[in-house]
Amino acid sequence: MPIIYKYLSKEILKQFGMVLIVVVCIYVIADFFEKSDNFVKAGFSIFKIVTFFLLNIPMIVSQITPIGILLSVIIFFSLMNKNNELLALRSSGISTLSLLKPLVVLGVSGGVFLFLFSDIVVPITTTKANRMWIKEIKGRSLVTSKEKNIWIKGDRKITHIKFYNRKNTEVFGIRVNFFDEAFRLTRKLDAEKGYYNDDKWVLQEVLEQRLDPQTGMFNVLFHHRLVVSLDFEPEGLSQVIKKPAEMSFKELLTYIRKIEAEGYDATEYRVDLHAKPANAFVCLIMCMIGMGLAVGRQQQQKIVFSIGYGVSAAFIYWIFHSFCLSLGYGEMLPPFVAAWMANFVFLCMGALILMYAE
Repeated sequence: MPIIYKYLSKEILKQFGMVLIVVVCIYVIADFFEKSDNFVKAGFSIFKIVTFFLLNIPMIVSQITPIGILLSVIIFFSLMNKNNELLALRSSGISTLSLLKPLVVLGVSGGVFLFLFSDIVVPITTTKANRMWIKEIKGRSLVTSKEKNIWIKGDRKITHIKFYNRKNTEVFGIRVNFFDEAFRLTRKLDAEKGYYNDDKWVLQEVLEQRLDPQTGMFNVLFHHRLVVSLDFEPEGLSQVIKKPAEMSFKELLTYIRKIEAEGYDATEYRVDLHAKPANAFVCLIMCMIGMGLAVGRQQQQKIVFSIGYGVSAAFIYWIFHSFCLSLGYGEMLPPFVAAWMANFVFLCMGALILMYAE
């Protein structure tokens, strides 16, 4: 590897480390002040608070790594441009595009690291942090298994939900067990499907069993539609179920195949599955955009403007990417296209910026 490539890689990684530390500290401090009241109410010790934020740091790192790479590339090349180092390199016969080679290596390496880090470390730490938040801070008695079978313990009720569709706030395969003060089963509801409406759950195709106190036998009733009041709302279910970010690529793929085999719609999860490698590929795109913005600017232009352009480009990317994912969730775009469309558009834009800079 030429000395110039080693120098570029070393300095960009140094800038990336500084940017990452600063952004993580700002994020943690802001999050602490936002949740401080919850910690006080839950009686959390300093050790537990520190543990909670340490468990959240991997998720923060995975989210800000692409923009951290973008900012580090912009800062480094802007400083080189300001100090006429780029001019000296060009005078020596080194083109701007030749400096892209170490950035491609860094972008690909960063993408691979981000994918593995998000696939191995983030699901474990995020799951533990969410459980701590829900059980110890919010005091909710909701438990979800790996297969997303949700168990909910309420006021003399125990509810089991086989599958919850977040997009349509629908529950499938729901069973509700009612108990008396002696914890004796008095009523049981088995519904094929349910949805939330006007602060109530509406169950469809319901098999109801009621205990007859005199005979000790259960009377069976059938309801095409039954409105019941349960101990949870869609918001609570969305918080407690295991999200795609808490699952590895393999685990999510296995889950998709399982729920599709059972006849449920897995479109939303397929979009999230394709989004995992797509999110890692962003690192390469940010390297290209960052270099183009820094190298192509006028020498007298302040570095802060280049950083502003970079942050704006990243902001537009995430808006466009989220919009494409929404189209995928709504089945207006195929899952693969929805996850990768923003990457393709901004990859072309990065290439154009570099050509203009050259």
